[in-house]
Amino acid sequence: NHREIDAVLAELSLPGEKIQRILQPSYDTLVFELFSRGRPTFLLASVSSSACRIHGLDKEPSRNERPLRFMECLRSRIRGGVIESAYQIGDQRIVKLGISVYADGPEAFSAERPAERPTVKYSLYFRLWSGAGNIILVDGEGMIVDALLRKPDRGEIGGKPCMLEDKLPERTTKEYVVRDFPGDGSLSQRISLFYSANAGEMSRDQLLRRAQERFEKRMALFDTRREGLEAKLRDFDNRDRLKEIGDILMGMQGTQASGRLGGKASYVEAEDFYRGGLVAIRIDPVLSMVENAQAYYAKAKKADSGYEDVKGELQKTLAAKEDLRRWMSRLEGEEDPFAMAKMLERGGTVRREEKKKFPCLSLEIRGWTILVGRSAKENDEVLRHHVRGSDHWLHARDYAGSYVFVKSRKGKTFPLDILLDAAMLALYYSKARKDSQGDVYHTDVKYLKRVKDGPKGLVIPMLEKNLRCEIEEGKIKALLEGSEGENP
Repeated sequence: NHREIDAVLAELSLPGEKIQRILQPSYDTLVFELFSRGRPTFLLASVSSSACRIHGLDKEPSRNERPLRFMECLRSRIRGGVIESAYQIGDQRIVKLGISVYADGPEAFSAERPAERPTVKYSLYFRLWSGAGNIILVDGEGMIVDALLRKPDRGEIGGKPCMLEDKLPERTTKEYVVRDFPGDGSLSQRISLFYSANAGEMSRDQLLRRAQERFEKRMALFDTRREGLEAKLRDFDNRDRLKEIGDILMGMQGTQASGRLGGKASYVEAEDFYRGGLVAIRIDPVLSMVENAQAYYAKAKKADSGYEDVKGELQKTLAAKEDLRRWMSRLEGEEDPFAMAKMLERGGTVRREEKKKFPCLSLEIRGWTILVGRSAKENDEVLRHHVRGSDHWLHARDYAGSYVFVKSRKGKTFPLDILLDAAMLALYYSKARKDSQGDVYHTDVKYLKRVKDGPKGLVIPMLEKNLRCEIEEGKIKALLEGSEGENP
C-alpha cells in the first residue's frame, strides 16, 4: 500500500544514487544496480499483476540472457545517470524518479570543464497498481520515450504525452498501515522474503510445484523409453545363437531339407555340436546350405549392430535421468525465485546457443538421424541441401503433411523399427494425425522426381512401398523428448 511505499523510499534514500546497471530478470520486473557511498545496492520494481512492489535487494538477481526491449531502451537513455528525486505521487502508488544524465554520455567527463557539461532530464514512473501496473520512461518535454507494457488504449506508447499525473483517481479515504512483514532485517529485506514466498506464479512454492510436475512427467517418459530399450536388448540376446546355427549349417554342405512346412519354409535336422542333441533349423530351400548359413550370419551381424546401438541409447537415457535428478536437486536448493524461474525456462539443462545443424526438426534415435520438414519451405530446404540419394523418404499417404527422412549409414540397412518410428512421425505431422492411424509410403530419396514448375518441395515418388501404423502418444513424446528444433 501507499504507506509501505513511502516507508521503503525513506529507507532506501535514493536521491544521489548513480544508476550503474539495469537488469530485467522477467518480463514484468526491473532491477537497478545503484552506487553511492562507496557500495552497490539493488532496487527492484515489479508490475506483476499479483505482486506489484518496489523495494531493495541484498544481491543481484538471476539475469535474463536475452536482451529485452525496454531494458535496452533504459540502458541507452539513463544508465550512468543520477537519481535527483524519488517520491510517491500523493497516495496513488505511483513512484516517480527524477534522473539526470550527461548528454555526452557517462564516460565523457572533462575535468577541465565540468560546469559546461550539459545534462538531459528524464522521469521514470512506476505505477504499482495490481492488474494495471506499468513502468514508463518520459523525457524532459513530458513525452513518453517507451513503456515496459505498451498500452495504446491508455496512451502509454512512445511519442505520446505522459498523462500519469493528470488523470489520477481521488485520494483514498481508507486508512492503511505498514504491515509487520515476518522475518528479520530491514523493511526491504522482509518484503523481498514475503514476496519470494507468496508472489503468485513467481512464489517459491509455486515454482517448486511446477518443477515437480515437470520432473515427474519427464521421469515417466525416461522410464517408458528405458523399458522399451531393455525389451529390445532382450530381443537381441539370441544373436550368439544365430552365429551357432550358421556354423551348424556350414557343416552340412550338400544336405537337403528334410521337411516342408508350407510356403517356402523348410527345415533340416542337424546335430547341435554346441548344445548337444538334434536341432531343427529353418532354411530357404531355394538357397544352398552355405547361402543359408550366410543368411544366419547376416542376421547375427545385424543383431550385434542393433545391440550396440540400443545399449548406447539406454546408457544415454539413464544418464539423462541422473541429469534430471541433479537438476531437481539444484532447483530445490535455490532460494532466488528468478533463478528458479530461469532454470524452469531452460527445462533443466544449460543450453549454449549453437547453430542448428538442420533447418528442421531433427532426432537421434538409436544411432539413426531422422529429419522432419514441417513446412513446404523446410521440406524443400532439406531436399536440396541435407539429404542424398541413399537416404530414405517417408510421407503420409493421401494426406498433406511433412516429409520425413532417415539418414543412411554406411554398410547398414534401415531397421524396421526405425522406419516405423519415422512413419509414425510422418503421420503425426500430417492431416492424418486426427485419425491416429494411416498409411505411409516410403522410398529412397534417389527415387523422388521433382515436379517441374510445381509448388515448392513437391515431388513424385517412384518404387515406393507402404507402411501401415498407428500414432502412439506416449511413443511420440518419447521420440520428441531429445529432438532439436522443437520444444515438445
